[in-house]
Amino acid sequence: MYLRRTRVSTASRSWFVTARIAAGILQMTLHDLRHTAASLAVSAGADVKAIQRMLGHASAAMTLDIYADLFDGDLDDVSARLDDVAAKSVVGFLWVMGKSGNKNPRNH
Repeated sequence: MYLRRTRVSTASRSWFVTARIAAGILQMTLHDLRHTAASLAVSAGADVKAIQRMLGHASAAMTLDIYADLFDGDLDDVSARLDDVAAKSVVGFLWVMGKSGNKNPRNH
């Protein structure tokens, strides 16, 4: 559903342009604000699916097609978290033990 553009002056300005000028903000569009909201959500650590729903995209793939470059820093963060979990967990040991039958994961 789209909202009809409301005119607030006799000129051809929309309510947004009138408000932007009154606030002294540089030229931008509502769509620019949408991209800003998505960028801020990514930098705040929001999940791709959450951003997809926030923006109303049909799929997470569509969101990633547009904003994938903003998620590049996540790889280092994921790697660090995996290292932390692995250091605190016995899951890797249990998996190796189950595969090899050895009780010592170093002798797999």
